[in-house]
Amino acid sequence: MSRDRIVFVHGVSVFGAAAWPRQHGLALNYDALFLRRHGFDPVQEPLPTDFDADRALVLDHLGDGGHVVAHAQGAIAAMMAAVERPDLVRSLVLVEPAVLSLTSGLPATVAYRESLEPLYSRRHELTDEAFHAEFQRISSSERPDLLVDEPARRLARRLRLQAPAWEAPLDIVPGVPTLVLTGGWEPLYEEIAAYLASTGATHLVTAGGHRPHDTSEGDRVIRDFLAASNRLARSRAAS
Repeated sequence: MSRDRIVFVHGVSVFGAAAWPRQHGLALNYDALFLRRHGFDPVQEPLPTDFDADRALVLDHLGDGGHVVAHAQGAIAAMMAAVERPDLVRSLVLVEPAVLSLTSGLPATVAYRESLEPLYSRRHELTDEAFHAEFQRISSSERPDLLVDEPARRLARRLRLQAPAWEAPLDIVPGVPTLVLTGGWEPLYEEIAAYLASTGATHLVTAGGHRPHDTSEGDRVIRDFLAASNRLARSRAAS
C-alpha cells in the first residue's frame, strides 16, 4: 500500500529538511518530501523570487496528490498550488503564513508594509549586507527565522533578492481543509490567521514564536490535523 504524500515548503532562510526538524519522523508513515524553493541552494548563488516557479515546484512534487505543509513565505507557493489544482491538495497546513496580499487592507498588514516598503523600494541600490542589517532593524517579524547556520553573505544576498510577500498573486483556496498555526507573538500573523479562519480555515495558536512547528505541541497539532484529513478523505472516498 502506497503512503500518503506530504510536501513541505520552507520559509525565507532555512530550507529543505533543515527547515522541519520536528517533522522528519513523519517520513516513517508518509511519503515526505522537503522542498528547496527557487533560488535556495546550498552551493549555487541565490536567485530572485519566482512565485510561479515555486508554485510549479509544489505541483510537480505533489504527483497524484497529497498534503502540503508550508511555513512563512512558503505558504504563498502552497496556496497558489492549491488554487490551481485543488484536486491534488488533500489538506493545507500553513504555519505563520506570510500571505500579506490577502490582508492588504487590514491594519497590521498595512503597518508592516509601510515600515518595509521604503527599504524594498531601494533594495537594488543597497549592498546585501546593508539591506540585511536594515531589514533586521525594522522587522522583528522575520528575525527568528533568520538565525540559521549559513554563511552571512549568502543569507544576506538571498534576503535582499526576495520579493516582498505583498506582491504575491494570491486568491482564497476553494474547498481544501486548511489549518493555520501561529505562535501568538506577532499581530501581523494573527491578523492573517484570523482572515483565513473567516474563509473556513481552522486557526490554532501554540508556543514557539515564528516557528511553532519546532515545539512538541506545534508538531502534535500538525500530525493530528494530517491524520484527521486522511480519515476524512478516506471516508469520503468510501461513501
